[in-house]
Amino acid sequence: MTRRDENSSAVRGGTTLLLVALAGSLVATALGMYARLHTPTGRPLALIMGFSGMATMKAWLATAGALLGVLQLQSVLWMWGRLPFAGAPPAWVALCHRWCGTLAFLVTLPVAYHCLWSLGFATSGTRAVLHSLFGCAFYGAFATKMLALRVRGLPGWALPLVGGVLFALLIAAWASSSLWYFSQPGLPLL
Repeated sequence: MTRRDENSSAVRGGTTLLLVALAGSLVATALGMYARLHTPTGRPLALIMGFSGMATMKAWLATAGALLGVLQLQSVLWMWGRLPFAGAPPAWVALCHRWCGTLAFLVTLPVAYHCLWSLGFATSGTRAVLHSLFGCAFYGAFATKMLALRVRGLPGWALPLVGGVLFALLIAAWASSSLWYFSQPGLPLL
């Protein structure tokens, strides 16, 4: 491959990455706009698994999503040979990575739905505003990662960057909601 071909390939990869990131940005923006324009109901659509209230349900489901996200981070670090104490990963690690990500996404869907439908986009209080931004950005980053997995020609650093941003947004959304919830005195744990 000539230098010119390499440059052309890099430009195509960069353009593709920008388009994928734009699509994810549109998802995040659409969610934020819906949450802001929709009149929040203030009540849960449904409480699953016997939780006493919407906030409790959301805190525990988001915590499960965050823990699955941590497992997904550990599995990808193992797959990419970034865990110095672990040898070559067995074949099941890739499957574990996929399923942890799928389950993390699925367990956060009721949380996001209740945030969007029941509560809307928060505009009062720094923590709540940041949580709304992190939550919308998380689903935009998720869309970006899913698209990035399907397209060819992206730079080698693109997928780890997108995955890292996705993980950081998941933890930021969790910390600004569930961690905060669990640290409040007198709130029910179940």
